[in-house]
Amino acid sequence: MPIESGQTRKNTAGGGASAVQGRTPRRALSWTERAWRPAATAVMVALTLPLGWHIVNGKNGLSAWMEKRAEERQLRREIDDLNAENARRRDRIEQLKNDPDAIGIVARGQLHYVKSNEVIVPVSPQPQSQAEPAGAGKQAGRVD
Repeated sequence: MPIESGQTRKNTAGGGASAVQGRTPRRALSWTERAWRPAATAVMVALTLPLGWHIVNGKNGLSAWMEKRAEERQLRREIDDLNAENARRRDRIEQLKNDPDAIGIVARGQLHYVKSNEVIVPVSPQPQSQAEPAGAGKQAGRVD
């Protein structure tokens, strides 16, 4: 048995240095295998946060997009209003081109034209009433 224990000592003493050297890369490899996912996650979060901020607040981000969208809606409303006004004016022009009664109404109202059988009666403006005397607005016999 002493031979066996001597051999064991020999293996332990001779192989001890290589075993320690062999364990260190294994430990590093084991640590790397365990730590790469959390480290990669941290790196991805560190890269994603500025990207996310830029997406929301950047020059063409969500905030700017929403402002542009509101501006577009307002401009579309203005365009629709202007198109409706143009259509009304086109109708009015067609009416004035084709309807003599419409032309007569405009001529009388704006140009003060009259037909040959009409009589103009001038109406003088009403004189402004004088200021009411003091106490005229109060009720007689009222006791406060």
